[in-house]
Amino acid sequence: MNGHDSGAEWFRAFTPAPGADVRLLCLPHAGGSASFYFPFAKALPPSVEVLAVQYPGRQDRRLEPLVGDIATLADMITEALSGYRDKPLAVFGHSMGAVTGFEVARRLEARGDGPVELFVSGRRAPSTSRSERWHLAGDAELVAEIKSHDAAGTELLDDPEMRAVLLPTIRGDYRAVETHVHEPGATVRCPITALTGDVDPKVTVEEALAWERHTTGGFRSEVFSGGHFYLSDHQDAVMRTVSARLSSLIGC
Repeated sequence: MNGHDSGAEWFRAFTPAPGADVRLLCLPHAGGSASFYFPFAKALPPSVEVLAVQYPGRQDRRLEPLVGDIATLADMITEALSGYRDKPLAVFGHSMGAVTGFEVARRLEARGDGPVELFVSGRRAPSTSRSERWHLAGDAELVAEIKSHDAAGTELLDDPEMRAVLLPTIRGDYRAVETHVHEPGATVRCPITALTGDVDPKVTVEEALAWERHTTGGFRSEVFSGGHFYLSDHQDAVMRTVSARLSSLIGC
């Protein structure tokens, strides 16, 4: 499709679906990569094409410099999306990806071409405040924090060589999200669906429900059993939620 090459380095369509009715832009967590959403691409129907975002500084973009702040990252993703706006777009972000997804949605709406839905997963609302400074922690402390979330692949941090490769990227992402300054009163016009694990140490159910303050377009919430990476254990249920919501919006 014309225009795709201009932003191709940013997006991975693991299961291309040229006949899709909607695209689902999926943004990873801190330290995460596009491949985290490979199961989504396989599980969702062909009416939904998953565009997984590949942030600079990891996997096939590992030689590129990290983007040091959320606002710049959102600007760059929004610009890269310009060649992908021939059909409706929904946004799904987990953790850091939820913060970035909210900022991307705001920018798309400012251009007059906003998403049909914003799914925010594993992240408290911008208006709820926690003072977190894990990006300033020592290596051992930061590794312990990361491993406490039971994410797949964290065993790689046990290997000194892999730790030396991975930790700077993870720390950079933590810095970006922990130093992000929320614009007071910022909202989106699209509906928001918040998804949360009931024992997630990074967000309480109440903090997730506060996303309702940030939309004028309707709000829904689902709570699953589990911690920060609840969605790995409840993939089928999460995909049913996403599919049903998109189907109700655009009939896909």
